[in-house]
Amino acid sequence: MLLTDHAKKQIKEYYQLTKPGIIYGNTLSIIAGFLLASTHHFSPTLFAGTLISICLVMASGCVFNNVLDRKIDGRMNRTKTRAIVSGKISVKNALIYATILTLLGFYLLMHITNDVTVLLGLIALVDYVLIYGLAKRKTIRSTEIGAIAGSLPPVAGFTAVTGSITTPAILLFLALTAWQMAHFYSIALFRQNDYLSAGLPVISVKRGVRPTQKLIRMYIGIFFVAVLLFSVFSYTGTIYTVALTVVSVWWYLKALKNASIRDSEKWARTVFKASLIVLLTFCFFVSFGRHLG
Repeated sequence: MLLTDHAKKQIKEYYQLTKPGIIYGNTLSIIAGFLLASTHHFSPTLFAGTLISICLVMASGCVFNNVLDRKIDGRMNRTKTRAIVSGKISVKNALIYATILTLLGFYLLMHITNDVTVLLGLIALVDYVLIYGLAKRKTIRSTEIGAIAGSLPPVAGFTAVTGSITTPAILLFLALTAWQMAHFYSIALFRQNDYLSAGLPVISVKRGVRPTQKLIRMYIGIFFVAVLLFSVFSYTGTIYTVALTVVSVWWYLKALKNASIRDSEKWARTVFKASLIVLLTFCFFVSFGRHLG
C-alpha cells in the first residue's frame, strides 16, 4: 500500500521533531567511544544495539525539548515553523511519541548494554529535557549544563563495551565538553538576534561579542589539551597526535582571524564550520588511532 502525500508529510514532520542533525552528530561520537573501548573484540550485535538504543533516547529528549520550547520557538525565525509551533503536530501526540521513543530506547539499553550505560542515558535525558530546558530561560550557564548531556553519548558508547567508567571515558567527556562549549558559543554569536527575540539569556546577548570570542578560544585550547591526553596515556598513537594537533591549531587560528565585532556573525560561522571538521577528525582518529600507529 502506497503512502499518501499527507502521510509522507506527517512522517517527515515526526522525523524532524527528533532533531536529526543533533542525532547524526552524536552518532559519530557514540561510534568513537564504542570503537575506542573495543580494543580486543568487536561485537556487531552490541554495536548496532548500542547505537540504536542511545539514538532512540536522544530522539525522545529532542521531542520532549520541542514540546517544552514551543513558545520560545514561536518567537525565533529559525524555529517558528516547527511542527508543534505551527500546529501540524499536537502537544499530546508529540508527548505520546516522545514517551514511546523513551520506553523503547531504555528497554533496548537495559537488555543490550549494562546498568552503567542505562544510568548515563537517564542522566543525559533528565539533564537535557528538565535541567537544561529550564536553565536556558534563566542563566547564561545553561550551555555548560546542556554540555553534560551532549558529552555523555560517547561515554555511553564506551561503557556499553566496558561496563565501567575508566580514564578513556573521562577523557572523552572532557574533550566533548570543551568542543561543545566552543561550538555552541559560536552558534550563540551568529544566532544572537534570534536569542534576543526569544528573550533567552545566552552569553552573546548578556555579555557581548568580545567576551564570547575569548571564551571560544579558551575552550578550543582546553579541547586541544584534552585530546592530547589520549596520547599521553597511550590510548592512541603518533598519527592521532599529529592529526589532532594540526586540526586543533587550525581551529584556534580560525578563531583568532578577523575577530572584529562588525564581522562577528561571519567569524562565528567560520569557527562553527571548522568545529564540525574538528569533531569528524577527532571521532575518526580516536576510533582508530591505536591501530594507525
